[in-house]
Formats: sequence, C-alpha cells, structure tokens
Amino acid sequence: MKSTLSVTIGLLAAVKSVYGHGYLTIPSSRTRLGSESGLDTCPECTILEPVSSWPNFTAAPVGRSGICGYNARVSIDYNTPANTWGSSPVVTYNAGQTVDVQWCVDANGDHGGAFSFRICQDQALVDKFLTPGYIPTDAEKQAAEDCFTAGTLPCTDVTGQTCGYPADCTEGQACWRNDWFTCNAFQASERRGCEGVDNAALGSCFTTIAGGYTVTKKIKIPDYVSGHTLLSWKWNSFQTGQIYLSCADIAIVGGSGSGSASSSTSKPASTTLITSTKSGASSSATSTKSGTSTSATSATPSASCAAVSTVAVTFEEKVTTTYGQNIKLVGSISQLGSWNTGSAVALSAAKYTSSNPVWSATVNLPAGTTFEYKFVTVGSDGSVKWESDPNRSYTVPQGCSSAVSVSSTWK
Repeated sequence: MKSTLSVTIGLLAAVKSVYGHGYLTIPSSRTRLGSESGLDTCPECTILEPVSSWPNFTAAPVGRSGICGYNARVSIDYNTPANTWGSSPVVTYNAGQTVDVQWCVDANGDHGGAFSFRICQDQALVDKFLTPGYIPTDAEKQAAEDCFTAGTLPCTDVTGQTCGYPADCTEGQACWRNDWFTCNAFQASERRGCEGVDNAALGSCFTTIAGGYTVTKKIKIPDYVSGHTLLSWKWNSFQTGQIYLSCADIAIVGGSGSGSASSSTSKPASTTLITSTKSGASSSATSTKSGTSTSATSATPSASCAAVSTVAVTFEEKVTTTYGQNIKLVGSISQLGSWNTGSAVALSAAKYTSSNPVWSATVNLPAGTTFEYKFVTVGSDGSVKWESDPNRSYTVPQGCSSAVSVSSTWK
C-alpha cells in the first residue's frame, strides 16, 4: 500500500502522460453529454491532480474541479451549464427509490481505490451550478463539495448489497469504511482494481484511450424533493494521487417533503434520450455496439392517476433482413441479457413488410430504470452482427402510462 503522498506523486509522474481514466455514465453525466456532443474528446480525462487521494477520501480540496469536474485537457468546466448539458434533468427519480448507477473506467487507467455517489440537499448552493453563464467560485465549489460529502449515499443503505472494506486499506486508517463503494485489490491476480466490481467486459462503455468497462452499483435516493438538482460521483484512486469527479442533472419527486424544489427549477423533467459515443468497438459478442438515436413517449404522474411500477416497453427496429436472419435486443440490464447475446430478447417480424421492415418486441421493465442497449442481427449459422457505435441509452418513464414505444432504425 502507498502510505505517503511522496510515493503517490512519484507513481503519478510515471503515468501522467496517459491522462485520465473514468467518468459517470448512468445517469448521463455532463461529462458524458460533453463527449456525445463532440466537445469533449476525452471524457475520462476529467481529473483532480496531484492530490492526496488515499487513505483519507475527503481530505483533498477540490479546487476548480468542483463537484462536476474540470477537464484541463479540453478546458471544459462542467460546474456550469452549457448548450448540451445542465439546462434540465436527464432523469427523474422517486424519493426513497433504489436505482442503478454506473460509471466507466478506462482499461489503461484502472488505479483501484473507492468511489461514492452524493446528493447535496442545500438547493440554494446547488443552484449556483445550475445557472447558465455563471461559473462558481473555488470557495463555492468547495462549499458544495462539503455539502455533497455530507450527502454521501451509503452503499449500506441498499438492502442486500455487498458493502466491503477496501482491500488496499488497513483497519484503523481513514479509508477503512464500507459506506463508500470499493474496488478489488489493486494487485489482485484477476479482476483487479475497479474491473473487479462487476467484471464487465472490455468495451462495455466508451473511453478514448484503451477502451472502457462499466462499474455498476445501486444507490438509494434520499427522502428529498427537487425539480432540478445534481448527483455527484467521486472516485479516489489508490495507485495514483488522482481524484475523478462527474455530476448528472436529475430531478427527485415524491417523498415526505423533507426538501423542496427551487422555484426556478421546479418544472418536472421529461425523460431524455441519450446516446454515447464510441469508436473502434471489438467484435466480441459481449462487447457493446450501437445505433441511431431513439424516440419515446412518457407521462408525468398527476393527482388523477397513480404512477405505475412496471412499464411495457415496445422496441421497434427498422432493418432489412434476408431469409434466415433474426433481430435481437441486448443490453446492460438482466432483462436484456446483460450484454450476452445468448440471452438477448428476440424480436418478431410479424409487422415486417418490404416497404416497412419493422421488427418488434415488448419487454416489461421497472419504471425509472436507466440502461444501454443495442440491436444485433443473428444469422442462420449463429453468427452475430452488431449495430455500429454509439450505444443506445434509455430511461423507462415514470408516470401513469403502463406502455410506451421506442422506435429506431438500424445503423
């Protein structure tokens, strides 16, 4: 274990030219949206360095990185809204809801360590990060960091979730805590570092350096209400003196009223469809592929109806096929095979015509679920052809409607 900052900085010097290594992907972070818009050519490069990231997770001041991150490589400060991020929530959660969250780590920059998800319940402070044209001061960024640290969403809040202590930490040190999420031992013989969290396949998410793999956990949304707030993600590296920060714009509805929405951001958000940018994806059956953007319908709960817990989502894909070919749907959640094409959902050609070659399938999914997915063509010989990049992304709407449709065209 690296016990001093001098050792950590020495290691950092050896890898400095590699740049950075991780960012929040679900819900879609400002960093992800910056990449998708073409503005950020290295989303995993949003780094706070050099800092003392271990063994004390909260000792380092965030400086200009703030709670959302500053990417010095492309000079983007994600702590202020821009044309492609920050203007509205990308997803709406229910207070008290348990949801899946995910981030992406580059295979060449998996430095191990621990990570957390945080929500600050000081709306006036958060509003400084929601105001177009305003860049929060370093003092405001640090005040927000302190608030988000206090609002850490513990791993232990989710029933049944395994919450261990860091393998690269010794009992009695500041890092000996299981409220944060931990990576595997950095020098483990297999599934090392953050790759060991859920053993995702290389290429399951987008990075520009060496290809990425997803790191997925569950968090419980606090009993707090806001029409527009932020979910902040923070990863403290074990191997190097680096911290990575991202944030996603979210809304929280329901609850017992322990918090209130800002008057300027109280409009409920509709579901937003996001696609991620990827390049050079592998041909492995477990690696992600992608296609064009999709459209969907959603409904917002009102006093006249009750929100449904499960939604029948009908996926329709226009793609011309030949005799013996089939279309399947595969994605990042278990209902869609967890990226295993052998467990993918088969689409029906019942609506298929030469002028309108539509394949379709209906899948019952929990409301509020966010996931990534792709369509694949399966030949009569069992060969699999993926759509081209980027991944599709979808959030099942939360509302009164028990059925929605998502239409797209093969790419």
